[in-house]
Amino acid sequence: MNEVTQILKAIERGEPKAATELLPAVYEELRKLAAGKMAHELGPQTLQPTALVHEAWLRLTVNDRQAWDNRAHFFGAAAEAMRRILIENARRKKAVRHGAGQARLDIEAIDIAAPAADDRLLDINDALQKFAAQDPAKAELVKLRYFAGLSLEEAAAALNISEATAKRWWAYARAWLYSEIKAR
Repeated sequence: MNEVTQILKAIERGEPKAATELLPAVYEELRKLAAGKMAHELGPQTLQPTALVHEAWLRLTVNDRQAWDNRAHFFGAAAEAMRRILIENARRKKAVRHGAGQARLDIEAIDIAAPAADDRLLDINDALQKFAAQDPAKAELVKLRYFAGLSLEEAAAALNISEATAKRWWAYARAWLYSEIKAR
């Protein structure tokens, strides 16, 4: 049993010291995952990896009775929290009161930034929700890979599946999502 799983079990048992040990144990890994995800986003970002980790942490710990079975369960919940934050951020930026439809101007390069990144993220989220209704396990793999930035090997370990299975699921999910998004 690794350190994170031990801390999660201690929290579940009600050990008061354990809750303060969790964030330092997972912070760097969560930040690395958030930075990896944010590096793949197009256009100017108003949300930084550190802010994404902190917001996800707040959402994960808002409920004192929240219990995670193991490391994989915790990081799955973190991936879902990060996904929701990114989607909310994209929707907020598309809102009329926040300048939706207006061209963004990058002061540094004096180039107009393409607003397609938010549209793409929302399309992916809509398609992923539809996919999750049909195949939740494969959709969880997509969330871990796309929104949490885990490698195929890390996602396979988190889902407790073989790397070969993860590769097959990933290929299928990508094809399904591409087809769904292209049809829009």
